[in-house]
Amino acid sequence: MTAPATLRFAERLNNVETSAIRELFKLLGKPGIISFAGGFPDSALFDVAGISEASQLALKEEPSAALQYGATEGYQPLREQIAAFMNSKGTAQSEPLAASGLIVTTGSQQALDLLGKTMISPGDKVIVEGPTFLATIQCFRLYGAELITAPVDGDGVQPDALEALIRTHRPKFVYLIPTFGNPTGALLSRERRRRILELAVETGTLVLEDDPYGDLYFGDAPPPSLWAMSHEVPGSRDWLVYCGSLSKVLSPGLRVGWMAGPAELLGKATMCKQFSDAHTSTLAQATAARYLQSGRMPATLARVRSVYAERAATMGHALRRELGSAIDFVQPQGGLFVWARLTGAGGALKDGNALAQRAIAQGVAFVPGAPFFATNPDPATLRLSFATAPLDQIEAGVKRLAAALASA
Repeated sequence: MTAPATLRFAERLNNVETSAIRELFKLLGKPGIISFAGGFPDSALFDVAGISEASQLALKEEPSAALQYGATEGYQPLREQIAAFMNSKGTAQSEPLAASGLIVTTGSQQALDLLGKTMISPGDKVIVEGPTFLATIQCFRLYGAELITAPVDGDGVQPDALEALIRTHRPKFVYLIPTFGNPTGALLSRERRRRILELAVETGTLVLEDDPYGDLYFGDAPPPSLWAMSHEVPGSRDWLVYCGSLSKVLSPGLRVGWMAGPAELLGKATMCKQFSDAHTSTLAQATAARYLQSGRMPATLARVRSVYAERAATMGHALRRELGSAIDFVQPQGGLFVWARLTGAGGALKDGNALAQRAIAQGVAFVPGAPFFATNPDPATLRLSFATAPLDQIEAGVKRLAAALASA
């Protein structure tokens, strides 16, 4: 009998492995389980009526544009609406973003992939936060990057440490999530943001700002994005790339994101996008354009901010009450996550992965924190999402988490 053929896969696949989060989802089929694992927005908060109206309007007004092939750079009315959306958040104070200064991507995840394709050669060094978005680690490693980890605290990346790493390693670029990042939920201060802009200019280092959560704040608005603050540091706009998304604030299913940056980089990214998908769904783009034009976004944002703020507060109170000194975390001011660390106080378990297995048995799920580190993982960390759980389930889930910790 002939032996089965062995497929010869690309060597770059040796640099990555299956997402630990996706693997965890396979365990969530148990009836009655409460999940704090996902990084999803709550589908109950989607403005279904508004999105439906926008879609119908797009099909009525420009059916051929909505259903035909489109420009790789994006549907022009959407590019204009996104530029206006960004300018309304302070970008106009520095230098108004024109529609020609951005391209539409199939979610911000594609923007990260395009940056990997256009910027990373095998062996190039890239600095990321420790911890950072897991898919970014996988994406950049796929293209052969050597990832260098910059330390973070409750206020985000530490500029002094980042400067030392930049000057030592001379990276191809630095990847940051300054505002309510995944997984930490940390908020980079205005002072730190300005210093990072100064570093970009001083060292000639490209800084990639990923900002999918910046509109999900729970009280006062966060500091302006690095992109919006660039007028404070002359020349810094030349060293910035901004990635945005409608996934967390409108709908992930639309798969609409965007990238703004230097014209030369956008040109290379557009060329690579032609090879990938020709263009982002024109129907989704036309729908998003009509939605942004409708003026419904402010009310939608106000609603989701209110709901997530209450859920975040409930989770924080429950964690302190039920787990006490066995867990340490900074109460998030926005976003979708609580990033916590097991302290081992009183002899309690201090391993996030071990606790995750016990938690599943108790009927609650979360994501261990170690996979979010590109280097030197901290096994005591964990990520908890409050976004999709009602208040009663948050209370019940935290009590199950405490029971899992007690049983360890």
